[in-house]
Amino acid sequence: MAIIKDIIKTNDRLYRLSNKISDLSEELNIPSFLVGGCVRDLLIDPNIDSVDIDIMVEGNAIDYAEKLANILGVKTIVPFPEFATARIPYDECEIEVASARLESYDSKSRKPKSVDMTDVIGDLKRRDFTVNAIAISLSKDNFGELIDPFDGLQHLKSKILKTPDNPDQTFSEDPLRMVRAAYFASKLSMDIDNECLESLKKNADRIKIVSQERITNELFKILNTPSPSVGLILLEENGLLEYIFPEIHIMYGLDQTSEWHHKDIFFHTMEVVDNAAKLSKKVDLRLAALVHDIGKPKTRRLHKEKGYTFYGHDDLGSRMLEEVSKRMKFSNKTRDYIKKLTALHLRPISLAKKDVTDSAIRRLIVDAGEDIDDLMLLCRADITTKNPNNVKKYLSNFDYVEKRMKEVDEKDELRLFQSPVKGVEIMKMFNLPPGKQVGVIKSLVEEAILDGEIDNSYEAGIKFLNILKKTGKFN
Repeated sequence: MAIIKDIIKTNDRLYRLSNKISDLSEELNIPSFLVGGCVRDLLIDPNIDSVDIDIMVEGNAIDYAEKLANILGVKTIVPFPEFATARIPYDECEIEVASARLESYDSKSRKPKSVDMTDVIGDLKRRDFTVNAIAISLSKDNFGELIDPFDGLQHLKSKILKTPDNPDQTFSEDPLRMVRAAYFASKLSMDIDNECLESLKKNADRIKIVSQERITNELFKILNTPSPSVGLILLEENGLLEYIFPEIHIMYGLDQTSEWHHKDIFFHTMEVVDNAAKLSKKVDLRLAALVHDIGKPKTRRLHKEKGYTFYGHDDLGSRMLEEVSKRMKFSNKTRDYIKKLTALHLRPISLAKKDVTDSAIRRLIVDAGEDIDDLMLLCRADITTKNPNNVKKYLSNFDYVEKRMKEVDEKDELRLFQSPVKGVEIMKMFNLPPGKQVGVIKSLVEEAILDGEIDNSYEAGIKFLNILKKTGKFN
């Protein structure tokens, strides 16, 4: 017990909040406990400041939350009476207070159909994994005592992921826990217990009852881990990816010519995602790495001499992502980003030739816009060959392209490129009403700049328009 007390003391915020909770529990004569992820994280590394703090009370959680919020200076709580929980939007972290409870489920929904009160042991038993079924008492008489009825601490040390209860019941009741198994395996570098693995395979189709928003949220959490492939491969090998992301699932077992990439499309993709995770913390870039070859299965052809080809997979993949994004409930911003990077991911390597024109470089910079640096990171992540000479060659090519882009970009200021002459000025010069012709003229100015015919300046644009006007084509 003393060890856990000492561990709590090393985390200033958690120790300060724990003492306030302890004081309130004594005043109300209601046992309270730290539970869930904040306990797990504390046991892994006391210096981790959990984003969320979960409190369990053997009593009315909503009443308790209101009193705790008042102590913390929070005016309004967010109650969820059907779940016997309440959220306190504290400025330092989210705090959730829940009554110790048991839940029963309808077979067609992951939402509990009934909630019954219980004690701390009963509540811990219903949780997803033993490493999350550990509590720390905040009551005055045993403050800091570890309550670990299912050996979660030992499993945390031995890096084994197990369920407190029968895994079939755990996963069938709330199928999202199967995706969370992949997330925790990836986040904590844990192996899933064999009985749990068998249960994942058996209950995989149950994931269909979970809302897409919840599944997508867990997918992003997997992508946010240091090695996302761990969780993604677990989803594939245990039958879940077929339901969660069928376009990635069908890559599994499809060969490709291995000079540039890993021989199997799926495992090449997994390696690209992990490479992207090493290069950037941006989760949308990691998602782009996951989907960049999404068009390959549909464009895969066997050429007599070249082996497998995937002509047009960049363009098809980008178009596929419109419907995929809608189904997966990606934001419009994420959709546009991954479509752009997928469409452009082959372009940089094609520009590595020594005789490439400034015009081609300009067009790539303009097409990629503010995402040009991310595009280059994706291209680097896409190198999965095991041949060190090829790696060196490809990286050298990208270095050359980036050098050329910098030279052209500095010269032309193209990152946020648009015509230096506005539509209003074009209408005035050509005596035109608003309409398509104005857009056509504006595009001609932009094309002339990109082709290097004129400078990217207002003066050059006006001079070009005066020459265009003399042709009489738009009068």
